[in-house]
Amino acid sequence: MTTITIYDPAMCCSTGICGTEVDQKLITFAADLDWLKSRGVRVRRINLGQEPGEFTAHTEINALMQTSGGDDLPAMLVDGELVAKARYPSREELARWSQLNVGDQTVADKATPCCGTSNTNRCC
Repeated sequence: MTTITIYDPAMCCSTGICGTEVDQKLITFAADLDWLKSRGVRVRRINLGQEPGEFTAHTEINALMQTSGGDDLPAMLVDGELVAKARYPSREELARWSQLNVGDQTVADKATPCCGTSNTNRCC
């Protein structure tokens, strides 16, 4: 089973999807992570503002932080290996890293406003 760990920059909440001006990239990324979870992928998000100790506890992330001062966040690890930094990956990349076929998604899987899916009306 694949595990994807995201080391996020400091955000107001665990997903960054709160407040009045939400970045669409964060909405789409949250929906993509929900899609991964629904297919059995383990996903963990670590927010610098809420769990700073996690950033220093992981040797590679700590080194990344020392080098970039946090400018290389978010950082993505797949099964403990750094695969991306300084950007949120696409659903296609996440699927490839998780050995999933992105083509099997349904209309309900696609991101809609407020990070819900087309059959729910929830906000994160």
